[in-house]
This record gives sequence, structure tokens and C-alpha cells, in this order.
Amino acid sequence: MRPVHAPFPITRLRRTRQNAAIRDLVAETTLSVGDLIWPVFVREGEAIEEPVPSMPGVSRRSVDKIVDVAKEAADLGIPAICIFPYTALEERTEDCAGAWDPENHANRAIRAIKAAVPELLVMTDVALDTYNINGHDGFVVDGEIVNDQTNEALVKMALAQADAGADIIGPSDMMDGRIGAIRQALEGAGHQNVMILSYAAKYASAFYGPFRDAVGASAALTGDKKTYQINPANSDEAIRCVARDLEEGADMVMVKPGMPYLDMCRRVKDAFGAPTYAYQVSGEYAMIMAAAQNGWIDEDRAMMESLMAFKRAGCDGVLSYFAPRVARALSG
Repeated sequence: MRPVHAPFPITRLRRTRQNAAIRDLVAETTLSVGDLIWPVFVREGEAIEEPVPSMPGVSRRSVDKIVDVAKEAADLGIPAICIFPYTALEERTEDCAGAWDPENHANRAIRAIKAAVPELLVMTDVALDTYNINGHDGFVVDGEIVNDQTNEALVKMALAQADAGADIIGPSDMMDGRIGAIRQALEGAGHQNVMILSYAAKYASAFYGPFRDAVGASAALTGDKKTYQINPANSDEAIRCVARDLEEGADMVMVKPGMPYLDMCRRVKDAFGAPTYAYQVSGEYAMIMAAAQNGWIDEDRAMMESLMAFKRAGCDGVLSYFAPRVARALSG
């Protein structure tokens, strides 16, 4: 007697997974070169490419070498790079005056890039940590990171960057009211078309360590940044921060870090519909690279899967140290 089998369901979800062609045809999320912003580190000197030990494949570069990177980005179709300055401990000060010096190496890099590759968007970082002897994003007064005095400095920093030719200002400091102050200053100085991509939901995260090595802040930092960056336990608070920054004049907003906060990427995009970005931060990058170098994961597949996760979570783009490799993979 034959065994009786229940009829198979009419819906077989595996039908649309059976080969690459159909998987591509039904893909719900796409990743393109146009989704990428490439973070790069600039330092003083000439003809320098200095590897960052905690970030395999990433280097600090002098201004002339950053121009080479900008040309590479343009050739790959990457629409934007983001400049972060490395400042040695002996070059840092209490007053952080180097942050708004028109001739600091970040501002020289902006001018050099816009002269060489004018079509490439240049994004900047606005925070005092890379110039501060205390390693904090704001001024430290009697052990407190002071808000309003810091905002005055951030406005000067942003104006210097806009004067140098920056297309996108990226306030990463998390001071209250800094977006409104910067937007008002940009408007008043004739920089109405300069955009602000606010680090609106930036968390007090353990994933920033390698970045602090890259910009020289590890040795300088005193204490932690928990009084101004968001508690990782909080999501509603982050939504309030995003809402405030958009109301104050931000054109785009960012969630940072990225993969540990994919829920926030989705919440922000769903709540506001504004251009939403994530920063795949140094610790995320370093973990993938370390695991790959130990043979524990497939480096290329993990790289692409991690970037796709941001797009699936609703992001319009991603800041990633993988940007040039991803661009090559997508065009290959």
C-alpha cells in the first residue's frame, strides 16, 4: 500500500531562489556606488601614506596623497569623501584654535580636492576632538564639557570649512543647538547651498576605538563622552535628537554607529522620511577585517552583506572604509 502524502503547498518560496538570475530579478534591496561616502584621514607632511594599525588597509595621508584618493574616488564613481584630520598630541591645545584655522591640513585638503576634482562632493567633520588636548568634542571647563561655548567654536570651524569649499558639513559633536547655530551662520555668510549632514543620533559607543587611533585622539581623551553622546539603551531619545536637528536646518541625518543600531536606521527613516545615512564605524570595519584575516569569515562576502544591511534598514547611503573596494566589486 502506497504511503499517503499531503499535497505540497502551491506556494514554493524556493522557486525564486533557484539561480542567480531570478535572485537578482526579485531582489528587494539594491546597493550601488552612488550609496557610498568614503571616510579618509589627512595629516601634515608630504608624500605620506601611514597605515593605521588597528584598521587594516586604511592609512593617514598627507594632502597631496588625499588628492590622489579623491581622484580615485571620482574614477570609481563614489560621489563623496569625508575628511578627518589626524593631529598629534603635541599639536593640540586647550583653546582648539587649530580647528578653524583656514590653513589647517583639513582645510588645505578641501581646497586641493575641489581644485583637482571639482565634481566630487567633500564632506567634513565638525567637532573639536581632533584639535583638543583633552580629546573631547567640546571645551572642557572644570571637568565639564560645556555646550554653548563649544557651539561658538563649532560655528567658526564650520565657516572655515565652507570657505575652503566644503559641500557638506558634518557636525559630529552632539552639542545641543549646534545645527541651528551653524545653519544660521552659513546663511549669514552667503553659504546657503552648503549642506549639513548631522550626526543626529550618535551613540556613546565602544566601537569608535580604532578611529580615535586614526585621528590621534586615543592618547588625549580624558574620561568618556557619555554626557553628550546618546545612551545605547535609548531609542526614543535618539528620535527626539533627529527631530530637533531637522527642525534646526539639517538637510540629512546620520545614525552612528551603524550595524549595532540598524533598528535606529529604520526608525529614523520611517519617522521622518529625510535622507538618512549610517556610519559603518572603525570598530565594525576592524572586526570584519580581523575575523577575515584569521580565516573565520569570507571577507568579501561579509563586506557586501554588511553594506546591504544598511540599505535594507532604510538608509540612503553609508559612510564606509570599504567604499573603494565595494565600488570595484559593484563595477566588476
